[in-house]
Amino acid sequence: MVSPKSSVGVSPIWLVLIGILSVQWGAGLAKTSFDEAEPTTIVWLRLATSAVVLAALARPALRGHSRADWSVVLAFGLCLAVMNWSFYQSFQRIPIGLAVTIEFIGPLTVAVIGSRRARDLIWVGLAAAGVVLLGLEPGDLNRAGVAFALLAGAAWGAYIYIAAETGRRWADFDGLAMASVIAAGLLTPVALARHGAQLDEPRILMIGALVGVMSSVIPYACELVALRTLRPSTFGVLMSLEPAAAALAGFVVVGEVLAAPQLLAIACVVAASVGATRSGSRIAEPFPD
Repeated sequence: MVSPKSSVGVSPIWLVLIGILSVQWGAGLAKTSFDEAEPTTIVWLRLATSAVVLAALARPALRGHSRADWSVVLAFGLCLAVMNWSFYQSFQRIPIGLAVTIEFIGPLTVAVIGSRRARDLIWVGLAAAGVVLLGLEPGDLNRAGVAFALLAGAAWGAYIYIAAETGRRWADFDGLAMASVIAAGLLTPVALARHGAQLDEPRILMIGALVGVMSSVIPYACELVALRTLRPSTFGVLMSLEPAAAALAGFVVVGEVLAAPQLLAIACVVAASVGATRSGSRIAEPFPD
């Protein structure tokens, strides 16, 4: 049985996988710039880039929306700002793979809560084993890095539900474009007041723009479309690939060496994702009205 197609004619599972690869390679690129720019600067450039690109493409209609519609998109924008800012603060202090491992507690919790069949929990358990193994990486953990990762995980869990609700209330990419504008606006005072001088560097602007496309425009667009036909619980299990993709990006882009427990964790999360993908046609179904 074939997985249901999204409105763009692509399986929602493939859209999620494309988003995973894009966002983690973007994170690796961002980390290479932290010697020259603060994480807040790169996050703001990322969000500003996605806001400009998505607003230009979507040209969101501002009229005809209820107060509830605006409340949802405002919450979505706040969620994007918190999730991105705290995640970048985290992997500035700890390896990308470890940061994503801790952050993954958010979507994993969504998967556990949303599952209605006992056999689906097998994949959640396998993904959880991978998370635990990645957490065994040698070395002392930076407490602030861990705290920021946990905050990002909470925002990530909320993002899954809010993105789905935004997709139901706003046509096409309108809601995502508006949320990106709101998120960039929330970080603008901090970025300009504290790190404005860094924005005079053409290299920083170029990296920030590229990170914005890789880590915001591509993955958020893919996920927003996918979540219109993919259950939040299924989405959460598929995101078990994030720690593996992050560890790989950290190794290839940043040079963060993978330890043996990380390699075993990658096998666990890949197996969990394969299992979720194989059963995706049975789990995935449209959201109720």
